[in-house]
Amino acid sequence: MNQHADIARDAVRPKSKFRPPAVHQVRVGGFFGPRIDTVATVTAHTLLDRCIEAGMLDQIDPDRPNPGIRIPFQNNSTVSTQMFWDSDFGKSIETAAYALFRKPDPALEARVDAVIEAYARLQDENGYLNSWYQRIQPGKRWTNLRDCHELYDAGHLIEGAVAYYHATGKRRLMDIMARYADHIIDVFGTGEGEIPGYCGHPEVELALVRLGRATGEQRYLDLAKFFVDQRGRAPHYFDREAEKRGEGPKDYYFGSHEYTQSHEPVRDQRRVVGHAVRAAYLYSGMADVSTEFGDETLQPALRSLWEHLTDKNLYVTGGFGPSHFNEGLTFDYDLPNETAYAETCAAVSLVFWASRMLGPGPDRAYADVMERALYNGALAGLSLDGTTFFYENPLESRGGHHRWRWHRCPCCPPNIARLVASVGTYIYGEAENEIAVHLYCESIAELEAAGIKVRIAQETRYPADGAVRLTVDLASPAEFALHLRLPGWSPGVSVHVNREPVDLAAGTANGYLTLRRVWAAGDVVELDIDMPVERLRAHPKVGADQGRVALQRGPLVYCLEEADNGAFLNSVVLRPGSAFRCEPAEDLGGAVALVAEASREAADAGGPLYRTEAPSRAAATILAVPYYAWDNRAPGEMLVWIRQEEGA
Repeated sequence: MNQHADIARDAVRPKSKFRPPAVHQVRVGGFFGPRIDTVATVTAHTLLDRCIEAGMLDQIDPDRPNPGIRIPFQNNSTVSTQMFWDSDFGKSIETAAYALFRKPDPALEARVDAVIEAYARLQDENGYLNSWYQRIQPGKRWTNLRDCHELYDAGHLIEGAVAYYHATGKRRLMDIMARYADHIIDVFGTGEGEIPGYCGHPEVELALVRLGRATGEQRYLDLAKFFVDQRGRAPHYFDREAEKRGEGPKDYYFGSHEYTQSHEPVRDQRRVVGHAVRAAYLYSGMADVSTEFGDETLQPALRSLWEHLTDKNLYVTGGFGPSHFNEGLTFDYDLPNETAYAETCAAVSLVFWASRMLGPGPDRAYADVMERALYNGALAGLSLDGTTFFYENPLESRGGHHRWRWHRCPCCPPNIARLVASVGTYIYGEAENEIAVHLYCESIAELEAAGIKVRIAQETRYPADGAVRLTVDLASPAEFALHLRLPGWSPGVSVHVNREPVDLAAGTANGYLTLRRVWAAGDVVELDIDMPVERLRAHPKVGADQGRVALQRGPLVYCLEEADNGAFLNSVVLRPGSAFRCEPAEDLGGAVALVAEASREAADAGGPLYRTEAPSRAAATILAVPYYAWDNRAPGEMLVWIRQEEGA
């Protein structure tokens, strides 16, 4: 008999703290509304089109011939079958689910239902479901957890299944994946004949928590905790597994188990290492387990990992992982701009992790980073028209970096699409007698506090400006706490309740204002968040950014593009006292652009390579646009970190 139940019984089980609302509880407008509409009408179909064009349905559907090489890329290369294709379909189904919640689309729903039925035909009688091991490499299941994504694939299909159930009410895929999860419970454990392992690419942990919450079945939460607890224990499972395959542990391509964050037990980890996306997925699962089980033993590791990332390894855009080699971390303060990898999936998964760090309670340290990663490093991964995608996200380009139509490893397109389409679930948090507002965006949320339904209508043009109005509606007066984030980037916030000013000093903790009162229908909370243009400077150990500044207004980081400023962007030099004015960029959907006076150094083509005299400068007007919107117009250079005159 496996040990999952025994592990679970050892944990303290308080009532759950803050959980995010499900997607069907929040209707989003404002800044994200048009983006969700684009995902619903364009991107959701585009993802399915390109998955099928790549041959994914051929790999999944047992009624189709075995797949072969299929999809051409923009560099004229092709891609063959992939072990992680189930994950891409899972995320695409999740995106489609959110699209269907946004607006009915019978054609899209029929397409998803057809894919679900293909999975139903593929599933083994015992519940096993993985197209790679059933169609491409039969007989090798559970033999290479380190490299081959079996549980990772299951995780994304589980998340797609839960989303599809919430959005449409259809249980077909969720029942399929619950059967698979039950099979995994039978296979994994520390008992005789069971596998005491875990996935080389974490993800299934957070997916199992979502399945447990949706079904109310404790065994899925217990399995998530099992995978978290087993990771990195000695003797190392991946070494034993490799030996069974006839391989030496020292033959591992990446050399160290730091790549998979399994180099030591998770509670002992203090530094973010290895593959960036795997890291943030693991920490997301750890945070979920900590919240669901009241497991405080995970918190020291989670807090230290968070501080190590945000204090020494996070790009100003909220991206992380500078290296192409391991798609992840190298050494502290290694934050190059032009060669930054900063995978879109890394910023997306950082949003996941930050959101889950809010489980114990509101804390601006996490919500501010969630917002930074969401609006900048993640959102840049999707073009404004919803059809092309960034995989890498540099902070400087000479003009040759552009979005992909598709990718050999198409993990990022559905990942950013599902995040944008489900952004309403990140805006709020629910607890027994508390509601938290983590993000500001026009929305209507149907939440619960103090045992009653609470409707919150949020009106705002944020991030265009910082005025936010929240109207509370409930059937009868009730007492609960409403927590409001006071953004760390803002030098000043004022709050009024029913036009009466609130003393922020008396009610603020961890960057949130807590309003605990008896609420009645029609109560109005108004925030006025100062949103000046800030010039950010990097830590002295970030060599690439010295003598330079990054522009930020509200949650948005800005960049210069050749389309507005001409070529040779490194010749731009900001003046210390230059004022900025805001103008709408109509060719970027009305995004707020920043205009300022600066200088430009002469960039003549002739003359010696090195010289003693300083280059001449001329006055110039520059225009900066939000980083998320770059590469949506004419191709050209891009620059985030701008030179600034000394003494500024």
